[in-house]
Amino acid sequence: MKNGKTITIEDVMTKSVISVDASMTINETAKMMEDAKVGAVIIMENNVPIGIVTDKDFAVKVAAHAYEISSPIKQIMSSPLLSINSDESVRNAADLMFERRVRKLPVLNDDKVVGIITATDIVNLLAVSVEEDIRDMYFHSVAKIYTNYSPYN
Repeated sequence: MKNGKTITIEDVMTKSVISVDASMTINETAKMMEDAKVGAVIIMENNVPIGIVTDKDFAVKVAAHAYEISSPIKQIMSSPLLSINSDESVRNAADLMFERRVRKLPVLNDDKVVGIITATDIVNLLAVSVEEDIRDMYFHSVAKIYTNYSPYN
């Protein structure tokens, strides 16, 4: 395995990603996610990724706003699509997820969806990392989180 600082997103991302056309309904998309046992789908328009819908979107947006399940999925997607490139480090992905408060990050190369990295993927990486890498990732995260609370900043 690579050093914890050099592990790329491509090394840990899920390569099979479900995408749906923006015109699909909320109900059709939910059924597709359930059948595929995934927590997110990429929303496409004219073969271009334009947004993402997660299981949280169904729980919060559909229920809170009482959207009809026959409404287009585009209505509840998060957009613009926040993404990352597969050759970037896992640390960069973790930083972006932390800053933007997201748990699922599509991976795009040349505007093509090639995978998805999730907070779970990053936690699973910790499970197979050597102690030095775990310590480094932990202190990097803790230092970042507590920077906002430091009286010395």
